[in-house]
Amino acid sequence: MECLFCKIINREIPAEIVHEDDQVVAFEDINPQAPTHLLIIPRQHIATLNDLEEGDAALVGRLQLTAARLARERGFAEEGYRVVMNCNDQGGQTVYHIHMHLMGGRRFTWPAG
Repeated sequence: MECLFCKIINREIPAEIVHEDDQVVAFEDINPQAPTHLLIIPRQHIATLNDLEEGDAALVGRLQLTAARLARERGFAEEGYRVVMNCNDQGGQTVYHIHMHLMGGRRFTWPAG
């Protein structure tokens, strides 16, 4: 069964896509936790961070570089932003296709809030 994010990549279900290239797709989160809340995903299906291999290092770097670029483009890079990746159930992962949350436009606290 194809995962939710693979269906977004393949345009089988709609999403507000804000960036895409040959390796990465970014789109608006449907349950935003900040004024800007984007999900940045690889086109390649990798279920969890635990499934990453040495050869995936450049891909993970590409996710981070995309987040930084989108933060600059959206105008909150200098004020600050949060980037989060969750892994498995207790880590808060709900869709099993690795993804990075980019959130900006408000002050964040720690522990997460």
